[in-house]
Formats: sequence, C-alpha cells, structure tokens
Amino acid sequence: MLNISSNSVTQHNRASDFASFGKTELAASNKMFVRWLVGVMIVVIIFLFLPWTQNIQSDGKVTTLNPSNRPQTIQSTIAGRIEKWYVQEGQFVKKGDTIVNLSEIKAEYFDPDLVKRTGNQVLAKESAIESYKGKVKALENQIQAMRQERDLKLRQTKNKIVQNRAKVVSDSIELELAKIDQKTAQRQLEGAQELFNQDIESLTKLENMRLKQQKAATKLVGAANKLEIARNELANTELSLQQIPAEYNQKIAKAESDKFSTLSMLYDAESTLNKLQIQATNYEQRSSFYFITAPQDCYITKAIRPGIGETVKEGEKVVTIMPANAQLAVELFVRPMDLPLIEMGQEVRFIFDGWPAIIFSGWPGQSFGTYKGQVAAIDQQITDAQNRYRILVAPSGEKEWPEALRVGSGAQGIALLNNVPMWYEVWRRLNGFPPDYYERGKSKDPKTKVPMRNVK
Repeated sequence: MLNISSNSVTQHNRASDFASFGKTELAASNKMFVRWLVGVMIVVIIFLFLPWTQNIQSDGKVTTLNPSNRPQTIQSTIAGRIEKWYVQEGQFVKKGDTIVNLSEIKAEYFDPDLVKRTGNQVLAKESAIESYKGKVKALENQIQAMRQERDLKLRQTKNKIVQNRAKVVSDSIELELAKIDQKTAQRQLEGAQELFNQDIESLTKLENMRLKQQKAATKLVGAANKLEIARNELANTELSLQQIPAEYNQKIAKAESDKFSTLSMLYDAESTLNKLQIQATNYEQRSSFYFITAPQDCYITKAIRPGIGETVKEGEKVVTIMPANAQLAVELFVRPMDLPLIEMGQEVRFIFDGWPAIIFSGWPGQSFGTYKGQVAAIDQQITDAQNRYRILVAPSGEKEWPEALRVGSGAQGIALLNNVPMWYEVWRRLNGFPPDYYERGKSKDPKTKVPMRNVK
C-alpha cells in the first residue's frame, strides 16, 4: 500500500494487525546503524570546520649554533712520533691542557740545541752587520775628509800660483836691472879702455872696470835663470791646480766604491739575518708543536692514533674533541617549495629521539613532550644531496631543552604556519598544493579581484 491518497486508511487499519507489515519493517540494529552513521557524518562535518595549524615537517639532527662549538678533530702540525698521552677518552680538559706529546722524526731537527745555535748565528750576523755599518760610516768620514783636503789643497795651490806670479814679476824687474847694470858696466869698460889707450887711466882701473863688467854679465845671466825658474814654478803650480781635482776625485771615487761594496755586503748580511731570524722563529715555533694542547674547554671523544711510538704525518688527525658549554641547535632540511614559508624567528616544535611525546601536528596547543625553538639561520644555497635547503633552529628560551641532549641526536621538526579550517587543509592535501604563503604582521584576508570592464 503506497499510502498516497489524502483519504488515509491508517486511521481505520493498524499496521500491527497485519503480519506482512511486520516482516517489511526495519530491524532495530539497522535503525541504530543509521543513527550512528548520521552522527558520524555530523561529527565529521563539525570536525571539518575546526581550526587546523598548517605546518612543515622535516627530520634533522642536533648540532650547535656556533661552528666553533661543533665536534672537531685536532691534527698534528708537524710530523712526529707519539711519546705519551696525557688524557683519556671521555675526559674533560680545559683550554691549553696538554693532550699528547710528540717527538721529532726528521734528521734536520734532531739537535736539541737547534734553537740556541740558530740564535747564536743570528747574534753573529747582527755583529757583522754592525761592523759593516761602522765601515760605511768610516768610509763616509774618509770621503768627507778627502773632499775637505781637496778644497784646502786647491786653495793652497791658488795662493802659491799668486806667489809665483809675484815672484815672476819680481825676477823680471831684477832681470831688467841686471841688463841695465850690464849695459852700464859695458860702457864704463869701453870708456876706461879708451882712456887707457890714451894713457889717461891706469891698467889697474881698466882691469877693475873689466871685472865689474863681467860681474854685471854674470848677474844678468843669474837674473835670467832665476826668472826662468820662477816661470817654470808658476807653470808647474798651474798644472798642479789642474791635477789636484782629478787626483782627489779618483781617491774619492775609490772610497765611494768601497763604501758601496760595503753597503752591498751590509744588505746581503741583513737579508741573511732576516732568513736566520725567520728560521730561528720557525724552529722555536716548531718546538712548541711537540705538545698538542686543547684549543678550548672540551671533552676527549676518541683517540684516532692511540699507539705509543706510532708516527703521524703533518696535518694527520690525532684526536677528536667535543667542545663544552656549546649552545645547541637543530639542523633541518626543507624542500625548495617550502623555503618561502620559512622566515627568521619563526616558531618550530621538536620531538627529540629518546624523549617521549604526544604530538598533534595541527593542534600544537594539545601536544605534550615537544620543545620549542625559533629559526636562527637559513642557508642561501642548496647544500643537501637531496636538493634541500638547510635551516638552523635555536632554543627559544621558554622551555629548556634536555640537559642529556647530545650533538648528533635525531630530531623531528614541525614549523608552524597559518591557521586554516580543517576542510581547507584536506582539500589542499588532496590537490597537492603547498601551505598558504602569508607575511607575518599583515592582514590574511583574501584580496578582492577587480572585475574587468567590457571592451566595446
């Protein structure tokens, strides 16, 4: 019976009076299932409108924020043989504490007094340099003295030239006087001869006149010779005036040549001294490398070359250390598609390996056992083999990270993003869309598109 008429018969006939109606009626379990299904659908619909916090999840590991606080190895600066270990693995050492002692294995450094002997060579070369400097100073004084002597010699020669010229003039006058005297004596002799021929004068007087005439002639010859000597002396003095500069210039040039030769040896000695000083410093520094010390407060993690008497090469790893009091951070890797959603100071939640936690990624407020951090650094290039960007997350300071946490421990990071309805998040994931990109501090309301005008 379809029961579609306005004149219903249910008021006259009850369905319970007919067995067929009882057989076609729904069972109680079916009614319960329908009610349960409707209830579940209502709950799902309500659940779809609940807020959901979008996030980016990534696995990472614990590291340190400061690169100098990360695990590191200590290498041997020089080649040597291990003589003694002063520490044990796991031991805490302070900065400057000795870790291991090395001995020399190269023949050129076997001398125990190598640094002292090289220092003596440096002192000897410094003394040689001082001697060269003294010789240069002496040559400079000698050159200055020769120049002064040259100037004095020139002045002396010029004065002598003036004297010789005066003497030449004086001797010329004497020669003229001698000529006059000779002429006078000749006339007197001729007069006496005439008078003697006339028997007016005696022979004695004639002989006296003849003697006087010979003396005057002799005096004339002496005056002429004296004048010639004076002229020669004047000429020689003038030649000496010309020779003096050349003579002294030659001496000065020789002294300057000796000076420059000494300067050359001085510069060569200074160059050798610099090499010796560098060598002495290198030897002294090398002696300090026989003891490998802790570069900072740290823990000894592993001795790579533990054997006594074992040799190590230059730059070879000897021991690994873990710096103490390091500020921990978490190293995460994100996909390039998620990188624009990460910014400095952004909140990140962590689950560390070994620490129990109950996590609801979409409801961070309902999660337990998670630790909070904030983005401290973002790489500018891809450094991961899986083409991902690396970010460093430091503690935010609200909740202390576990003290037992160690570098290298595993961690799972959840970067919190925008709050959206649950249905939107389901729709986004089903379509493979990235989380919403938004700028913090700005309105998240969608922008209204301006309709285009009809183009006639």
